[in-house]
Amino acid sequence: QVQLVESGGGLVQPGGSLRLSCAASGRIFSIDVMEWYRQAPGKQRELVASGTSGASTIYADSVKGRFTISGDNAKNTVYLQMNNLKPEDTAVYFCRVEGIYRLTRLPFSSWGQGTQVTVSS
Repeated sequence: QVQLVESGGGLVQPGGSLRLSCAASGRIFSIDVMEWYRQAPGKQRELVASGTSGASTIYADSVKGRFTISGDNAKNTVYLQMNNLKPEDTAVYFCRVEGIYRLTRLPFSSWGQGTQVTVSS
């Protein structure tokens, strides 16, 4: 099993910043795909940012220039740096990763449980 534990969410004022972390644990050989999604009440889950090793990143138009996805291989952790936050960014944020198990070399895909981000004055 690969488990993802998210942290860094909370309440922030418009224009503020937060950094979300997604720590993966388990018998991981590599993480090859990292993604962040968000879902607001009554809305569909939306892909916010995506990245792969050795490839370019992709961002939703609504967050381009404000959000940055990154990863730390040594820590098996994925980050989402969020700057200049807006009320429209309020949502539950989920991380998702794809990778390879350490011994079996079989692929895995795992979701985090989500962390609440609220942008409000």
